This record gives sequence, structure tokens and C-alpha cells, in this order.
Amino acid sequence: MATKEKQLTHSERELTMAEALNEALHEELERDSGAFVVGEDVAELGGLFQVTAGLLERFGPQRVIDAPISEAAQAGAGVGAALVGCRPIIELQIADFVSLVMDQVVNHAGKWRYMSGGQVTVPLVVRGAISSGIGMAAQHSQSLEAWFVHAPGVVVIMPSTPADAKGLLKSAIRDDNPVVFLEKRLLYSRRGPVPEGEHLVPIGVADIKRDGVDVTVATYAAGVHLALQAARQVAREGIEVEVVDLRTLKPLDTDTLVASVRKTGRLVVVTEAARAGSMASEVVARVVDEAFDALRSMPVRVTAKDTPMPYAAPLERAVLPQVEDVVAGIEEALEKVAT
Repeated sequence: MATKEKQLTHSERELTMAEALNEALHEELERDSGAFVVGEDVAELGGLFQVTAGLLERFGPQRVIDAPISEAAQAGAGVGAALVGCRPIIELQIADFVSLVMDQVVNHAGKWRYMSGGQVTVPLVVRGAISSGIGMAAQHSQSLEAWFVHAPGVVVIMPSTPADAKGLLKSAIRDDNPVVFLEKRLLYSRRGPVPEGEHLVPIGVADIKRDGVDVTVATYAAGVHLALQAARQVAREGIEVEVVDLRTLKPLDTDTLVASVRKTGRLVVVTEAARAGSMASEVVARVVDEAFDALRSMPVRVTAKDTPMPYAAPLERAVLPQVEDVVAGIEEALEKVAT
């Protein structure tokens, strides 16, 4: 069986991920008058990474709001607005700042629907850019998605392509649950086909980015591109890798994941987050729970090191997983024997 990457059949039009996210915001603010954007420098500047460019001119200062430097206030305003029927989108300039909104998102937004018996919903989106790999140092380079995966009532999304970014952000804005939507900064400039107009990607559905029969590599966001590069490299040796892009970390598409592992019998999980308590650990646990009998070797985790992110580029590279680390993980999965 020849291994091949999934061929997108979208329109030939290509956008960067930043442009795709921007288009999603334009379309959703146009569609729903209750949707609005709040964040630092999102209006006149168009966002630190230009994801909100043009929104102020199109929708005005009452719906595109430059907030004071208080992430807690931004998230608190978002929760309150969501409770009365609006659909706020909060932009955190750097994803590390989620540490300042944990009370509002986890203790309030994530619990209101359950505590009210479904009488109220909190359709809130909190967006943030994960900035590892560009020399932003320890306080601006963390990948903290596992914090929110652990929180009941919160949806967690991390796209890897422009098309997925647009489709998932539109779905997130329409969802009646609070969504933490994390974007890898280095992917903002990556180009890819993006359908024009209405394009929705369902929440909770993974995507097979490359077909294969020898090893399943489950990953998300920037890890997808590491996995695809590694898959091309080992394909020269006749190894056929299946790359599963999780896309939504919560709810996790366990069905697609387990089906892939049952086909290949081997699992490698790749994440740029630190190893301890990471999404990699959760994916391994889910597969062991539901498909232990299908595993022909022990699962392998390829993660960042458990250390604060260094500023120096060579040290940052040493902490973050690289293509060669994914290749080594694939080879390890092929060599190990389950006992």
C-alpha cells in the first residue's frame, strides 16, 4: 500500500493561517450582531499578529474593543456578556496569559451551564498565540493546553492548517460552551487552501492528515507538521506512518484515534508541551483504555522537556521536539515489543 498525505480538495485560493482566522472573525461578526472582540490592541493595531486587522473599520469600536492591560478583566467581561446572550471573543496577546484568566474560565464559564441545569450557556471564545520557537523566553513560550483539558465544561481547540483554523474558529464562536482556542504563532504565516464563504469544521472530530499502516502518530498544531516531515523521511525506508491531527483536544475524537491504532498497532504522540501531565499522556491513556489489545509495542511520547523555556535559540531548540525526535520516536515504536 502506498502511503500518501491527504490531498485537500478545497478551492485553489490560499491564505495564511492569520488571514484565515481574520476571515473567520469577519464572517462571524457579520453573521451574528451579538459577536464582538475584546483584547489588547485588537482594534486600531489589528492585533499583535494582525489576526483582527480591519475589524474596527468594518464593525466599529463598540464591537471591536481595545481593552486595558488586564486579562482577568477581559475574561470577566466576556463571561458576563456571554451569560446575557452575546458571543464574546477574547484575544490574549500571548497564550501564557491564560494563567490570569483561570478563575473566570475554569471556575465560572466552565461551570455555569452545568450548575444552572442547562438554563444558561456561556458561548465564550478565548484565543491566544503560543509563541514557543521564536525566542520569547520562559514567560511567553508555554503550551498550557492540558490545564484546560483537565477542566470540565471547557472545549479546547488547536488547529494546524489555515482551513482548519477558519472552520474551527467559526464553529467555536457558534458553540454554546466556553472554548479555549490556542494558535501556534509560527503557523500564522503558513499558507494553505481555504474555502471561501461558509466553511465549518466540526468540533470533536480528528482528521487523518496522512494515511499509513505501520505507525500512528497522533498530534496537533505545530506537531502535525513535524509529524508529516518525519513521515516523509521514514517513507524512504518503506515505513508508512499515519498522521492523526487531533484538532480538538476536548472533546477528544477517541474513535478516530483508536481506529488508527487498531490498523497500525503502534502509537507515537507528539506535543510541544512539557512532558509531565501533558496531552501526550492523556492520549496514551485513552488508547491503553480502549485498544490495549491492538498495541504491538509500547506507546511512545515525544514532548518538550520539563523545563522553563530558554531564551537562547540553541537551548530552545533542545527543549522543543524536532523532526529528528519524531523520527526517533517512530523508530522506537517499531523496535519495542509489548509485554
